Amino acid sequence: MQAVSVAATVLNEVADIDALVDSVMRQTMVPAEFVVVDGGSTDGTWEHLQAAKAKYPRLVAIQDESCSLQHCPGPIARGRNVATAATSSDIVAFTDAGCTHGTDWLANLTAPILCGTSLYSLGGAWIDPTKSTIWDVASAPFFGIKLNPNAPTKSCTARAMAFRKTLWERLGGFPEKVFLGEDTLFDVAARRLTVPAFPTGSKATYQPRHTLRSAVDQMISYSITDGVLGGRSKRLWRNITRCIAMVLSLCAGPYTFIPLLTVGALEVYFAFRLDWKDLRKASPFAWPARLAYSLMVPWIVAPYQSLGSIRKRSRPNRQNSALPLTRR
Repeated sequence: MQAVSVAATVLNEVADIDALVDSVMRQTMVPAEFVVVDGGSTDGTWEHLQAAKAKYPRLVAIQDESCSLQHCPGPIARGRNVATAATSSDIVAFTDAGCTHGTDWLANLTAPILCGTSLYSLGGAWIDPTKSTIWDVASAPFFGIKLNPNAPTKSCTARAMAFRKTLWERLGGFPEKVFLGEDTLFDVAARRLTVPAFPTGSKATYQPRHTLRSAVDQMISYSITDGVLGGRSKRLWRNITRCIAMVLSLCAGPYTFIPLLTVGALEVYFAFRLDWKDLRKASPFAWPARLAYSLMVPWIVAPYQSLGSIRKRSRPNRQNSALPLTRR
């Protein structure tokens, strides 16, 4: 069987790094190596990686401070490229801090590539609704996250992504001129050359631990990034339309409740249409939280995606919040 390497890039992830390393190194398909590129962590992440090397000889830890906003406009993409270049295998699987994986994750994710049916494989991510915060569950579908590990997905996330290194080379690697959304741009380019596989049993288990504030902040960051990248224009106009419909239905309230009832029914549909069956496993408080978050989404996406398209500047994430943002 061909060797498979796993890679990740991290910065200030001390709370999650041990669980990530443990879950990758305990796969039924033992990776040739797990290459983790640290962009210059100051919270103890690097020290945890050094300690883990004694336990897992196949762990390769690389500290490269160019993989931070102080030195590169696209530090996450640069970290992914440094990690990919450092692997010894022709097949590379990516994951991220904040994730853990079932023991068959790597075998399932890379199966289509190993058998020769695909050059590129995507697993997606899921959260356990019984072990997550209310706002994890409420915001999940708006970030492409499922509540069931077996739910079908067609979305891209580097939390569970695998490819042949030859494909990465043909694409010129991950784009290092964008701060966020590098996996999305890589995916768009990859789909021009090949058809991705979406194998079952290959989702990363994700633990964002959202509060209402952090879930809103993440939506703001993603919306700004969509504007910077010039993508998801249909999503932007759909949310602008929702905002207009809400305002018009409220204005019509003194005269007739029909528009308000119609818009309300549509908003309930938008909130629950993707995963209402799996939502039944969550706390009863997740239902009103989901509806509330869904109602907020258009009022976040419409202005912030528009702002991103004008300013062409992404927001720093939590790990880079204390660093100056390099302009494109």
